[in-house]
Amino acid sequence: MKPTVTWILLLDGAQAKVFSHEGPGTGLTPVRDLMLEEEPLKAREIMADKPGRSFSSGSDGRSAMEYSSDPVDVREARFVKSVAEVLDGKRQQSAFGKLVIAAAPAALGDLRAVLSDQVKAAVIAEMPKDLTNLPTDQLEKHFGDILVL
Repeated sequence: MKPTVTWILLLDGAQAKVFSHEGPGTGLTPVRDLMLEEEPLKAREIMADKPGRSFSSGSDGRSAMEYSSDPVDVREARFVKSVAEVLDGKRQQSAFGKLVIAAAPAALGDLRAVLSDQVKAAVIAEMPKDLTNLPTDQLEKHFGDILVL
């Protein structure tokens, strides 16, 4: 019987890494085509123009408009949604059977909201931690309670 493949997703708002675990003694193997990264930008780099101006409601004066959302948050939510879509496609292809998610708390919340039911059913554990910048050999100690490495 073939062992169930467990994927470990490491995620923050700008990068995602996926590792595969195929059973006891196999350790973690990076899934090369699933190392997704978006260049992290600051709000001033995303917004090229100043906000528009509008007439004040009680007078003839004009004042600057405020942005209705934080462009960095919007960009990160869009990235997380694209990661969820990739996971859904890979789940439909039976690339993994179980999923462990370690993500920055904000990214984890965004991810929960956009995961398909099929991927949610595969999730066996979640960690609200950003582990995206740890070397692979240091990752294993974080998952020892969940997986037999």
